[in-house]
Amino acid sequence: MSRVLILANSSGGLYDFRNEFVRALLEKNEVYISLPDNVKTRELAAEGAHIVQTPIHRRGVNPLEDIGLYMSYRRLMKEVKPDLVVTYTIKPNIYGGFCAGRMHIPCLSTVTGLGTAFEKTGIFLKLIVCMYRAGIRKADCVFFQNAENRRIFDRYRIKGHRDRLVMGSGVNLTRHCFEPYPEGDETHFLYVGRVMRDKGILEYIAAARALHSDKVFFDILGACDEDYQDMLDSLEQEGVIRQLGFHTEVHPYLKSASAVVIPSYHEGMCNSLMEAAATGRPVIASDISGCRETFEDGRTGFGFAPKDADALIAALQRFLALPYEERSRMGRAAREKMEREFDRTKVTAAYMEEVRRIINTHQEKGRVYEIGSV
Repeated sequence: MSRVLILANSSGGLYDFRNEFVRALLEKNEVYISLPDNVKTRELAAEGAHIVQTPIHRRGVNPLEDIGLYMSYRRLMKEVKPDLVVTYTIKPNIYGGFCAGRMHIPCLSTVTGLGTAFEKTGIFLKLIVCMYRAGIRKADCVFFQNAENRRIFDRYRIKGHRDRLVMGSGVNLTRHCFEPYPEGDETHFLYVGRVMRDKGILEYIAAARALHSDKVFFDILGACDEDYQDMLDSLEQEGVIRQLGFHTEVHPYLKSASAVVIPSYHEGMCNSLMEAAATGRPVIASDISGCRETFEDGRTGFGFAPKDADALIAALQRFLALPYEERSRMGRAAREKMEREFDRTKVTAAYMEEVRRIINTHQEKGRVYEIGSV
């Protein structure tokens, strides 16, 4: 039985979007998972995974904290002695990948999005490129969730030994089953995600100010990651928005929504859009890589220019002009697109194919080395 060590920055994200892969690994491997929180660690442990708490400041840029993260990963790898390390998101990819490379442990990394890092210039951009190169260069395989991220890595010559493109994490079509379109003359727009500038919260609020009424509602589902809480509380008191808070189970809220709105500035592949579409809800999203792949403009949703509140308002007005029957047809077409293109079982199969290839290849190399030594 091989040992697999997963390094991630969110137990909720790992369980909600990648648990099918974790379960597939557990069938024939011993699995250790390094996580900074305990939101879904109980569920992961119940499935048979060994959980290790490793603090990560996801958005921090403190060099001492990052050195501490590298040393934590190094100690963990020496203790677990994994046959394969699997990393997700920026810091695990960089520091976990670098550590695995130095310790000659096979590594599989996933680029789940680039954030604002490659929008920078000068010395900061050079530093990010160097760090990514160091973390990725010895990876046996790098998974990308959209073609634009892959092109950016190619442009900056950030390469592992091999790479593959998958449709994000895919969507669990059973967990997010199709739901009949909600009846009634009210329209409920739903923002799903962390409340932060780069997720387009300010554009969403501008649209809510312009369009809310006694028949049009703007809901926010997600935790406040930046200093907007006072503003949100004030807007809620005015009746402009409604805060639903953070919930680990989003399907009931998707079911109640008329459309899901994602005004994000950048995405790897937007899980919220896939889950909404699988539920049978039209989506209204930024026309960016990581969002545009999940909808067909005018058929399963509407796109609009990112960072542009007026463009978002225009897209919402297009949706508000649709009759009930057209909204319902749009939701059905969204579900069909998920079934054709984003079934998570296909993504899981691609990962397991690489896991078997990497482990078998390195075990064979080890056998050859042992024979040669004798």
